[in-house]
Amino acid sequence: MNHFQKLQKPFLLKWVSSNLHQNYHRSSTSLLPLCFQIANCPTYYTSRAEENTENDYILIDKKQKQKQIPNYRNVYLKEAQSSLLHYFHDTRNLPFNDAEHMTKNCPVFIDKLLKKVEGENDIEHSLAKYFRYHPINEFESFFESIGLSPSEINQVLPRDLMFLNDDDLLIDNYHVLCDYGIPRSMIGKIYMEAREVFKYDYGVLYSKLRAYEDLGLNHNSVTKVIVSSGSFLIGSVNGDFVKLLDLLRSSEIEFRWIEGRLSHKNSYNWSRMLEFFSFISEIGYSKEKLRTLMRRHPQLLVEDSGRTAFKLVGILIKMGSTGKEISSFLLQFPRVQIGTFVKNLRQCLLFLIEIEMDANDINKIAREHPLLLGFCSLKKPNSILSILNVGKKRICNVIKEDPNQLKNWVMGLKVEPLPNSGDGQKSLMQKSEFLLNVGFIENSEKFNKALKVFRGKGGELQERFDCFVKAGLDRKDVTDMIKVAPQILNQTKHMIEQKIDFLVNGMCYPISSLVAFPQFICYTVERAKLRVAMYTWLKDEGLASPKLALSTILACSENAFVTKFIKNHPGGLEVWENLKKQDFV
Repeated sequence: MNHFQKLQKPFLLKWVSSNLHQNYHRSSTSLLPLCFQIANCPTYYTSRAEENTENDYILIDKKQKQKQIPNYRNVYLKEAQSSLLHYFHDTRNLPFNDAEHMTKNCPVFIDKLLKKVEGENDIEHSLAKYFRYHPINEFESFFESIGLSPSEINQVLPRDLMFLNDDDLLIDNYHVLCDYGIPRSMIGKIYMEAREVFKYDYGVLYSKLRAYEDLGLNHNSVTKVIVSSGSFLIGSVNGDFVKLLDLLRSSEIEFRWIEGRLSHKNSYNWSRMLEFFSFISEIGYSKEKLRTLMRRHPQLLVEDSGRTAFKLVGILIKMGSTGKEISSFLLQFPRVQIGTFVKNLRQCLLFLIEIEMDANDINKIAREHPLLLGFCSLKKPNSILSILNVGKKRICNVIKEDPNQLKNWVMGLKVEPLPNSGDGQKSLMQKSEFLLNVGFIENSEKFNKALKVFRGKGGELQERFDCFVKAGLDRKDVTDMIKVAPQILNQTKHMIEQKIDFLVNGMCYPISSLVAFPQFICYTVERAKLRVAMYTWLKDEGLASPKLALSTILACSENAFVTKFIKNHPGGLEVWENLKKQDFV
């Protein structure tokens, strides 16, 4: 022992420091880790012939290195644990099992002790001496050994007690839980959830544990339930839990199917679990199907206490799924985490919304392909549109034709651009055909200008052209309007009809006004209404001509309109600002 003490930390550090200094001045090997440098030292591991031979380094294996350089941290730790065990068991008379568990499961507390005797050679003797004159707070090591974190220990540490034997009820109830089979390291979870349990009088806690056995649960089931829900030990037997057990039994479902999915790391809301089980019992399941569902997918009930499963069912109901469809879907549910499944499902629905798919089509896909949506972790919509080199309308059509295409756009997969559909060329041909039919000369300047200006599908141009004809304009006049302002056919049929109605019935201008000023169709209804409202006020004040041209009212900029008309009246600006605040939609 004396010889071992001579080789303690000071000697080792001096030896390592010396060799490190020598190796540091050796060519490029100074950049190697210390253990590799030591391995190449000829004095200890190689001959001089080997030293001069490149790429012939002899490295000792891991076990040999551990023998050459002992882990003194482990040595000190074992000595500290031994000293603390003697203190707890021999000096403080704690039961050996308690003392041993506390000693082996309080690393933070032991680290504090080692700092008290830092620099000493004989740790065990030094700590024994320290304990003689410095009694320690036993609650610190006790709470750490049952699984509490340092921050939690600070919250529950008694202010007026230091010795565990001074709190008889705490130790007695601790022993009841230990004897019942609850792992000591998990008792801390129960303590944080239900601290009142550790103040029960003698025999009370055991009677509560027995009460759960009287419900028909076996010893292992009670242990799992208590660890997962420490609050069960407060008050009488949990009523919602009893109701859930009764529902399970009435459906001939054994609790062990649920018990197998319980985790001591989680806490459970049995009231919510009861609510979810009651719900799925009422949506069309027979006893046999309900039993099959719980045997296959107990996680539906257990994961997040059924809350996530409720979210899943809620999404399906919003999408229009019937109770029969939901019950069929849950029976097919894959063995995956429900949280991940629901997250993917919601992201897919948001994806369909962002690409502007029709609501009815989204509902249909969600009802018919919920499993597909729950398995697809899609890339962002903008990324997919960019890579596929398509617009929103086409990608919507692709998904509606084959929803399984979504599988090709998940995270981690390389996405290939979609092949050219030929729609662009077809649309261009339709636009050319339309222009020729209404009187344009092929390849003329106005013909080419119109082709460049037109947006959307060529097949829609004739329908928009006919809106003007039906409103009372001559076909030749409409053609002339298009030659002057081809962009008027970029408006939808509905928008063209709305603006014509406002022109004729709202502004009381004849439809023929469009022949002189077709650009009217390109301005928003809101702008036209605001300008007309201001023009009407100025006309009533006698400051504007009773019949100004449309172009005069709408075409100029706002600054020009204010300067030319509004500033002619001292109250004009105030009226203009008030009108701008009104909703002209």
